[in-house]
Formats: sequence, structure tokens, C-alpha cells
Amino acid sequence: MTVDAVKIYKMEEVKKHNILKGANKSVWTVIHDKVYDITQFLDEHPGGEEILLENAGTNASESFEDVGHSSDAREMLSEYYIGDIHEDDTFGSADLGPKSWGTGQVQTQESSWITSYLIPMSLALGCAFIYRYVFG
Repeated sequence: MTVDAVKIYKMEEVKKHNILKGANKSVWTVIHDKVYDITQFLDEHPGGEEILLENAGTNASESFEDVGHSSDAREMLSEYYIGDIHEDDTFGSADLGPKSWGTGQVQTQESSWITSYLIPMSLALGCAFIYRYVFG
């Protein structure tokens, strides 16, 4: 049983892979200290190739997270993974997972039940008592 060794790249080598013209087109980027060869993905990227080209040869972790990529997009990264960035060049960023477009807070079932049922029912009950004693 053999284990494939992970290829390690220096940032200087990644920077060289921002060749955009001719037969030698090569676009690499770094996301969360992992190196990706995204050359073949340029034409397929839903946001257009321009954003990928802007991040060619750079650490694109922040840009990747700012957009709020889905879990499917994060899984697709594995198709383009070619290695890790050298420990001297790491950025220390962590994959935060897909962005939650809600309030930014994790909502539990209990708080959801309270806001969905308990508060409206309490307001209705309070209105019923007020109506009964004021108009009754």
C-alpha cells in the first residue's frame, strides 16, 4: 500500500503560473494554503474567468471566502488540487465552510420555535385579555 506524497510548492513558484496567453496558459492560485491549477476551469467558472485571472499566482483565500462559495464549489476544488504551499509561505487561513446568509448566528430549533409560535401566541392571548376587559 503506497501513500502519495503531497507536493509542496513555494509561493514564488505559484506566482510564475499566471501565464494567460498562448499554448503555455497556466493559472494557479492558493486557497487556504492549498495550491490549485485552475487553468482548465477558466471557461467553466460561473463568475467568469476574469476573477480567476485576477487571483492568478496569489493567495485567493479571502476573495474565495468573501464570495460565499457553496459546498458544491468547495468540493469542486479537489479536482484542481495539486499540492500544499510550503510552510514558510503559509497564510494560516482556514476554510470556514459555506457562508450562511442568515443573521450570522446559528439558530437552534428552540429559538426558532419561540419566535415562530410562542411570541405570536402570547401576543394574541394578551390582545384577547385586553379586548375582553376593555370592551367586555
